[in-house]
Amino acid sequence: MTDTTLPADAPLYIVLNAGSGASEKEERRAAIEEVLTAAGRRFYLHLVEDGGELDEAAIAHAGKACANGGILVAAGGDGTINAVARQAVRHGCPFGALPQGTFNYFGRTHGISEDLTEAVHALLGATIRPVQIGSVNGRIFLVNASIGLYPKLLEEREQDKRHYGRSRVVAFLSALKTIFLPHRRLRLTLEAEDRTLHLRTHTLFVGNNRLQMEQVGLTEQAPDVADGELAAVAPKPAGKLGMLGIVLNGVLGRLGDTGDVVTFGFRRMTVRTPFYGRKRIKAAVDGEVLTLSTPLHFEALDGRLRLLVPAGSPAEALS
Repeated sequence: MTDTTLPADAPLYIVLNAGSGASEKEERRAAIEEVLTAAGRRFYLHLVEDGGELDEAAIAHAGKACANGGILVAAGGDGTINAVARQAVRHGCPFGALPQGTFNYFGRTHGISEDLTEAVHALLGATIRPVQIGSVNGRIFLVNASIGLYPKLLEEREQDKRHYGRSRVVAFLSALKTIFLPHRRLRLTLEAEDRTLHLRTHTLFVGNNRLQMEQVGLTEQAPDVADGELAAVAPKPAGKLGMLGIVLNGVLGRLGDTGDVVTFGFRRMTVRTPFYGRKRIKAAVDGEVLTLSTPLHFEALDGRLRLLVPAGSPAEALS
């Protein structure tokens, strides 16, 4: 798929998550306004103070962007970017991202700077590239979706971040703590195009981001993501010390060398669970914990997000 250009005067409809503090909020707002005002670019900035209003703001601004030939832009972490991108896909308007999260896998994959001023400057000369997204039960994800231990890990991590601040160190220590909490294994049946697997695991992870796969050491599976597929990853059954070893190998980028995980690429997959009288399960979708009905239906959606990428960003980059 080839990149396309946008009119230089296409208005920007920006949904900015307020973040964790008043000073941070004002700094982000000022950085965006300063760059766009100096460039003479039309823009409309909506500051979301309450996370519960994020979806409503995204829907409203997606409609305006679509009606006025504009661009819908998200400024915030993975959850904010996912929520706004979801409306860009639904309305069919171009989408820009100003990543301000902890890991920013989506932005880094597409060459979008983590420096807010640089990222806003890049929007002004960006081109549109259709990129792949994932879907689980119709809910899109840009980076990953998972069930089992990982959603629990995310819930614990958010609590720890509220107490100790947002950093990669806090995220890592929180993950170690969660591993030693009581949790049960899942019994799953995975039905992909050419295989059916029955397995027991603590967590099922489905990735849509090549960079994240490479960083944990799953380099052989990363090309699957870049080639129109999602990647399924499930740790083999292990005790708490075994799980600790798996996490540490992932942090060190050696997960693919251990033989401790089942991995494969797919375009469509159904995940069934043997829950009796229980048909709903917690899932983490780009860092947001949701409750979904089973069975789960995963699908790679090629080229469905019309993403603004910086000029000169490698054409082969995929989320």
